[in-house]
Amino acid sequence: MIPGNDAAAGLLDAVAGFETAVRERDADGTERAFAALHRRFGEASGPEIAGAAPRLAALLADVPPGPRGTIAVVVGACVERGADPVPCAPYLFTELAETLADVGEFCERWEETGGGDFLDPEDDQAGPALFERVGPEAALAWLTLPQWEMACLALLGHAAVRTALSGALRHRLLRALRGVAEASGHEFKCLAYALLVLDDEPLTVLHRPTGTGFALRMDGIGDNFQLHTLLADVLVGGGHISGRAPSAEEVAVCRDRPGQVHTTGSFNLVTPTGEWVWNEGTPADIPLVDGVRLLVLDPPPYERSWPAGRFFPTMTGDLRLERVLGPEEAARLLAGCVSKDG
Repeated sequence: MIPGNDAAAGLLDAVAGFETAVRERDADGTERAFAALHRRFGEASGPEIAGAAPRLAALLADVPPGPRGTIAVVVGACVERGADPVPCAPYLFTELAETLADVGEFCERWEETGGGDFLDPEDDQAGPALFERVGPEAALAWLTLPQWEMACLALLGHAAVRTALSGALRHRLLRALRGVAEASGHEFKCLAYALLVLDDEPLTVLHRPTGTGFALRMDGIGDNFQLHTLLADVLVGGGHISGRAPSAEEVAVCRDRPGQVHTTGSFNLVTPTGEWVWNEGTPADIPLVDGVRLLVLDPPPYERSWPAGRFFPTMTGDLRLERVLGPEEAARLLAGCVSKDG
C-alpha cells in the first residue's frame, strides 16, 4: 500500500522520529518524519513491520485529524504484511468511532447549511468552501472515512480481531454507519459487512421439504451468496438432502481459494416467519430463535445463478455440520415456522 525504495535507515528509526515529532507537536518535523517513514516502508523487514504497527496504532490519538487516517492506512498495510493485528485493533476502532461521530456532525451541518447531494468523500476537488461550510474537523472526518474503512478492513480480515471486538463497540459502529448511510446515501458497505461477520456462530437449518434439521456452526462468511454455496456443499454434497451439490471448485472459492466460479442456487433461504433471506445480505440477517439463528430452506422458486466466491477475498470462510437433529426436534421447530405462502 505504501511504496518506498530508500532503506538507508531502518523503518523503526523513522517511526521513532515520527513519534517524537507528533508528541512535540512539531508540524514541520512531523511532515519530514512521515516522509522518511514513507520512504523506508517498502523495503522494511518483517520484524520492522511487526514492530512499527503497534507503535503507530498507539500514536493515532496524538496525530492531527488530517494525517490520522493516513497513519491508520499505514497500520493496515503493516497488518497486510504480517504484523499482528490484535494489539493494533483497539486503537483503530476507538478512532474509527470518534471519526464516525464527527461524520455524523458533518451530515447534520451539511443539511443545516443547504443540503443537496453529498460530496463524494474520495473527491480530491474538495476545497476551502467545504471546510467553511461544515467546519474543519467535520470536513476532515468525512474526507478521511474511506481511509478508515480501508485500514479497519485489513484488521477485520482476521478472526482474532473480530472475536475480540466488544459487542457494544460493534453495535455503536454499525449504528453510526447506518446513520451516515441514511443521511448521505454513502453506505460504506464493505466496512458494515465486515463488522457483521459472525464467528463460531451456531446456526440451525430446517429443510422444509423433508422435515429434516441440522445444527451447524459458521465462521468468517461475508454474505449469503457464500453461505448458500457452503450450505449446499454440507447438506447436498454431504448426502443429507437431495438437490444440486456445488463442485469442489465452487466450494473452495467460498472457503479459502482465490477467485470466483459460476454456481447455481439450490434453495430459497427463508426466516421462520416466512420472509426471504436475500443472498445479497449477510448471515447476521438470519433471526435468532431462543438464542440460535434459525434458517428454513425451501425449494427455489426459480433458477438463480451467480459467481461463487467470497465477499472478502482475504477472509477465510467455514461452515461445519455438528449434528443432524432428531426427527422430533426438527418437527417441533418446523411447527413454529410459517411457509412463504403463509
